[in-house]
Amino acid sequence: MIWLRSGLFTLFFYAATLLLLMPATVIRLIRPARSLEMAMFWARVILRALRAICGIRVAVMGREYLPEQGPALIASAHQSAFDTLVWLTLVPRACYVLKKELERIPLFGPLLRLSGMIPIDRSAGAASIRTLLREGRRAAAEARQIVIFPQGTRADPGAPLELQPGVAALAAGLDLPVIPVATNSGCHWRRRAFRKQPGLIYIRVMPPIPPDLPRRLLMQRLRAALQADPATAP
Repeated sequence: MIWLRSGLFTLFFYAATLLLLMPATVIRLIRPARSLEMAMFWARVILRALRAICGIRVAVMGREYLPEQGPALIASAHQSAFDTLVWLTLVPRACYVLKKELERIPLFGPLLRLSGMIPIDRSAGAASIRTLLREGRRAAAEARQIVIFPQGTRADPGAPLELQPGVAALAAGLDLPVIPVATNSGCHWRRRAFRKQPGLIYIRVMPPIPPDLPRRLLMQRLRAALQADPATAP
């Protein structure tokens, strides 16, 4: 039954994405400022289908640490494609830091830029940090909530975390506290896995980490928060 549900969800995901890309492309040409709203609608549709078809529910703890408006810097553990959807439904104006390769996807790629996301060329070294800071300042000025995955890529639950320096650079450059987020999304929607396991995805939002901490201490505290068990962390 799980395999059947997973197959139905996969079909729905690609069909719904393709169908919504059509009006989204029109919006891109006529009213590009509405691109973010279209992305938020798409994420809501997909996550509702995930619950209805696969039986995967979501519990969010620590909502009081999430902003109702204004700029913010959210640093989330990254275990699943789920993580790249859910923040479009949790904060008012999410702005993902994502890999630049996604811009090459036909139809979908141009919408990323128009919806104000921050594509980064991870092979560009120091230039990628400069781009991150420039685009981060733009996003903060637009009162966006910047979502960054400090690992830089998806990792299985329990895997050792190697954090990239971009999050510390953003915290210092934008003078924004880092809001850490732990999750167990990979236990239900594993990376590169077809099978979706029913159950409860926990999203645990932790108290913000001050941006003026020494970089090493900030990264230590962030790593500890991201590795916490989201179901039991205080």
